[in-house]
Amino acid sequence: MTLDEIIAKRKSVRKYTGRAIDEQTVNALLESARLAPSAVNFQPWTFIVCQSEKAKQVVRDSYPRDWFNAAPLYIVVCGNHSQSWKRPADGKDHCDIDIAIAVEHIVLKSVELGLGTCWVCNFNPEVIKNGFRLPEEIEPAVLLPVGYVTEDYEADPRNKNRKSLDEISEWR
Repeated sequence: MTLDEIIAKRKSVRKYTGRAIDEQTVNALLESARLAPSAVNFQPWTFIVCQSEKAKQVVRDSYPRDWFNAAPLYIVVCGNHSQSWKRPADGKDHCDIDIAIAVEHIVLKSVELGLGTCWVCNFNPEVIKNGFRLPEEIEPAVLLPVGYVTEDYEADPRNKNRKSLDEISEWR
């Protein structure tokens, strides 16, 4: 697939088979995130790969939804605000931006590898922090359920409800 095809095929997947994901594939996902750019190359992120039933239960407890429970793997993406770059002019913290870039690298790599995922930000971060005993400076920011997509979940990605280019761009 070309990058344009991968971008067009990407969708938020909420229906997974129970098929396990091998370590080589997980490492390919993590490698795509590792190579993501970050402000001043500070890389203020941590990726917690949850494959054990105990770890998966912590993640599921933070976002109790039936569809979410079916994923065979979760990646909890965390940021470290004490390590992230802050813009000198106004102090803007770029941790969330850096994390978003890395997450989207994982999402696009997932499509290339025949997997599906879905950004989940509506979860209880305290459940994650307590369940994994994360240090104070580590913030759980995104949950990524990852799995093989069920055959009956093949929606047409070209019908995404997106604003037109005219609505989102200005040329000056």
